Amino acid sequence: MTVLTPQDEQAIRELVHRADDAQSDADVLPGLHTSEMVIVNIAGRRLFGRDAFSQAMTAALGSELKDVRTSVEIVDVRALTDDVALVSCVKTVHDERADADPDALPASGALTYAALRTSEGWRLALAQTTPIQFG
Repeated sequence: MTVLTPQDEQAIRELVHRADDAQSDADVLPGLHTSEMVIVNIAGRRLFGRDAFSQAMTAALGSELKDVRTSVEIVDVRALTDDVALVSCVKTVHDERADADPDALPASGALTYAALRTSEGWRLALAQTTPIQFG
């Protein structure tokens, strides 16, 4: 069984918090990811690579989507290997658009990150958000 050191777990938690804080900063957030990263957002849009993510983020911040914020709560951090960890989170969506359809986006999602140890420290290699539906 692989176990993260307390220092690694703290570094991963700080990485997720930095990503949460930088959600509206297209100059910072992409750099917290690996160049080969994959994102599947809460609406199901899939992006491959940091460049595609950066372009999509810049476009979103130039649109009404700039008024959709999220907050992330870490639920669990666990090692898969010495250099890969899974981070389970709950993402809450705060849609502050003036004309937002209350049903346009789910209110929350189950967010899973894969964090990878790189020569620059821990980086996010995968972000997958699954909408949480209450029926």
